Amino acid sequence: MRLHHLNCISTCPAGGRLMDGRSPWSALRGRLCCHCILAELPSGGLALIDTGLGLRDVEAPRTRLSAFFLALVRPEWRESMTAARQIEGLGYRVQDVRHIVLTHLDFDHAGGLDDFPQATVHLMAAEQEVATARRSWMDRQRFRPQQWGSRPRWKVYRHDEGDTWFGFRRARPLDGLPPELALIPLPGHTLGHAGVAVEGAGRWLLQAGDAYFHIREMQPDAPTCPPGLRFYQWMLEHDRVARLDNQRRLRELIRHHAAEVTVCCGHDVTEFERLAMRPHAEPADVSRP
Repeated sequence: MRLHHLNCISTCPAGGRLMDGRSPWSALRGRLCCHCILAELPSGGLALIDTGLGLRDVEAPRTRLSAFFLALVRPEWRESMTAARQIEGLGYRVQDVRHIVLTHLDFDHAGGLDDFPQATVHLMAAEQEVATARRSWMDRQRFRPQQWGSRPRWKVYRHDEGDTWFGFRRARPLDGLPPELALIPLPGHTLGHAGVAVEGAGRWLLQAGDAYFHIREMQPDAPTCPPGLRFYQWMLEHDRVARLDNQRRLRELIRHHAAEVTVCCGHDVTEFERLAMRPHAEPADVSRP
């Protein structure tokens, strides 16, 4: 499968360099990307891994996102950076997106769901359950039913179904999709959080979503994270023990299978630019896919 890397609207969290580890110390806000992946399916059509923020979020953010997160992360609203517009820039139609595979349902990963009205949406059953319950104040800020017009098209998967993938248990192929694309349960950030593994050009890519946030968290020795971003992860985690254990397992995956698997997360700008081979603020198009 041919893969395209899309940054579907950057967020600018308060804290500057304390949040991203790379902004000037004088900056009041940092910069995180929303790293989505578009896969060209062998059978035709497209699959999108996460959606980032979408067209309706750009048009009316206050009706779609919580005031808390609008103030905290201040998305950089650019219609040209939505997944829908970048896919069109690559020469496709939004109708060509037949499947969306979600790492989780946080507002900045699922905001574009309604832009693809013909797509089946794949996610973990535990994620559907916790997101729709919205039991805590924080869950009501992060999980936004206003973004979920796609709910009749959701296809959910139990965490205990499937086989194995590089030692990660309970991965399973997805209905209607080839075995080269699978959900990998990585709970912790949310209870139903998952990575999405996709094979392209003879090599696997694992989009680990928010299992980690910063490239230096995957250093094999002395992993580290900017302090503001560490606090942000703590603030949002559903299960700290599981989250940290999955980070450890991802470091082991990189250590032992770097020749076969590339791992990336949902928000690190350095990782995105390395894989996309273009600046994070530039949309994908036919001249620079």
